[in-house]
Amino acid sequence: MTDSTIPPLSPYDLGRTPATACRADQRFSYCLYVPTTGEASDRRILVAVHGTERGNQAMRDLFSDLAEALNLIILAPLFPCGIDEPYDRDNYKYIEYRGIRFDQVLLSMIDEVAARYGVDAGRFSLFGFSGGAHFVHRFYYLHPQRLSALSVCAPGSPTLLDSHKPWWVGVADMEARFGRPLDPPALRAVPVHLAVGDADTDTWEITHKPGGAHWMEGANGAGATRIERLKALEASLSAAGVRVRMDILPGVRHQRDALAQSAIAFFTQALGAKDASTPC
Repeated sequence: MTDSTIPPLSPYDLGRTPATACRADQRFSYCLYVPTTGEASDRRILVAVHGTERGNQAMRDLFSDLAEALNLIILAPLFPCGIDEPYDRDNYKYIEYRGIRFDQVLLSMIDEVAARYGVDAGRFSLFGFSGGAHFVHRFYYLHPQRLSALSVCAPGSPTLLDSHKPWWVGVADMEARFGRPLDPPALRAVPVHLAVGDADTDTWEITHKPGGAHWMEGANGAGATRIERLKALEASLSAAGVRVRMDILPGVRHQRDALAQSAIAFFTQALGAKDASTPC
């Protein structure tokens, strides 16, 4: 569909929108929250990426109040389980899976939404929880020039900025794998939020073992728990000069909604509003 044939917006295109197939690859889809107030020409995009449970509509709804407050379009992609391999749950987390580049799928979604709503696609903000946090911090390494702000909440297996270790543990061969060199100045230009609950101590899902799909030397080297691993990521980013805000939430386990509230406070500050409950 060219720009000249884009139909006028209808009530279905505002507020909570229906699931929409990505035209670049219809195996993937997204839903939106589009503000019902505010100037359309001033809108920006915030992408909220689901965890392994794939609750993208619930993820979108967590940010709807922020969308109205900051005049943001919330884009919540759906990367289904079982793409190519019936029981796979991890496909999007490590960026590339059996020839699918999930960073490029997301960029295609951004372009579609920007064209539909007449907003700038040059930069957007990015949030991910759990499996989504895997994806978003790796996306940040590949495309920092596209990001205004980044929130990474409770990833299980982070990639550190280690130029001596290969992907996914480090970034030594990132350019060879993805055709995208590391850009430290661009990384430093993006404010980054990291968050985890101080009771998020289960390790059953995040301990890599020889023979596992993502096993490699050093796979467990960043620590045993999500808390330890996020602290390792914070140290790695800070050593590279990245501006990092680290929130460790008391009494919180692996809880999406609590961590999203921490991210909302970060985005409210990073994107320039005083109070997420007060419309701009």
